[in-house]
Amino acid sequence: MAEQSTEGTESTGALAWLPPSAPPSNHGHTVAAWTTTIVVLVGALVSALAVVFAVVWLFWVGLGVVLVGVVTGKVLQVLGYGQGGVNTLARQAGARAH
Repeated sequence: MAEQSTEGTESTGALAWLPPSAPPSNHGHTVAAWTTTIVVLVGALVSALAVVFAVVWLFWVGLGVVLVGVVTGKVLQVLGYGQGGVNTLARQAGARAH
């Protein structure tokens, strides 16, 4: 078993070779992330049902819904509703104020 040196530890007792901790974040709990996830899941469900019932056109409709979900998520991120976006930060600040 390799020994770990505690030389150079910080006041928290963490080993010196550990990377610095990441700043607090919302882990993707944003309007853009939730919208993308929900729309993509609905599209995948539609495509899966189309495969089960052998309806080719419905399969492609489901894939189209998936594509719409991805594009919608990216547009929302660009508009500031994603991680670190202006609207997300304002929403988080409002939630902390209450």
